[in-house]
Amino acid sequence: MNTPKRFLIIVLGPTGIGKTDLTIELAKTFNSEIISCDSRQFYKELNIGTAVPEKEQLEAVKHHFIQNISITDYYNVSNFENDVINFLKTYHKKNNIALMTGGSMMYIDAVCNGIDEMPDIDPEIREFYKEKLKNDGIESLRFELKRVDPEHYNIVDLKNGKRIIRALEICAQTGKTYTSFRTAPKKERDFEIIKIGLQIEREKLYERINKRVDIMIENGLIDEVKANLKNRNLNALNTVGYKELFAYFDGEYSLEKAIELIKRNTRHYSRRQISWFNRDKEINWYNPNNFEEIKTFIEGKLQSSPPS
Repeated sequence: MNTPKRFLIIVLGPTGIGKTDLTIELAKTFNSEIISCDSRQFYKELNIGTAVPEKEQLEAVKHHFIQNISITDYYNVSNFENDVINFLKTYHKKNNIALMTGGSMMYIDAVCNGIDEMPDIDPEIREFYKEKLKNDGIESLRFELKRVDPEHYNIVDLKNGKRIIRALEICAQTGKTYTSFRTAPKKERDFEIIKIGLQIEREKLYERINKRVDIMIENGLIDEVKANLKNRNLNALNTVGYKELFAYFDGEYSLEKAIELIKRNTRHYSRRQISWFNRDKEINWYNPNNFEEIKTFIEGKLQSSPPS
């Protein structure tokens, strides 16, 4: 007996491009639920700076993996892969089409291709790199990462010392590059993946990003960051929008300067996202305004895929 083919439709693209609105419309069209793969939206305590969908949007379509853990919880890309795959095993028993959206590149890759289990790190190795960061500064870590794993150096957030240290720890512990764990042989999935990428002109994207930051400030981002000052050393808060305002509260620069840096750093992040996604030849690219064209393309893919 043939069983219906199962699908995961992924809507991806740089931050601020309009993934949420389009994915909700697609979910309504295909009677599906939405998985968030935005690693900043996992945390219960964060809302404005992580651009969590509005209450009305969350009520319009059922969402998963949004504000489901605490900023104090340990959670990584491997956990996310396991959680999503286990979720889909249950979900696909009642609905053969699921939607996933977000811009967290490694998290999307993990669900699509799998990721080797990251090894436990020797405490002495971890302490060594913490001390190196403290004594020699982040530039020394960047230099070492560029030497031992240039591919990861080209995509990692070079201002995020914890992520650089994580890659160096893996290299030191295993003798392999961090990249090799991300690019291990693709795992077989029991569902078909359709990737929809959203793109617009760079200038228009930057305008959207700048406007979204202004809206976040109007909606209370400064108060949200202030409420989390005591948690500032947690990895969940080592991210754009929070780091700059922590520095503002420290008196490092003015509020105006902090907002300007949030906009600039978000634009830089969008460029890294675009560079990452451009390497993936499986992505079908569309303007986010072309909903009917995207819907027609997905319908064609669904109909052309025979039962398994």
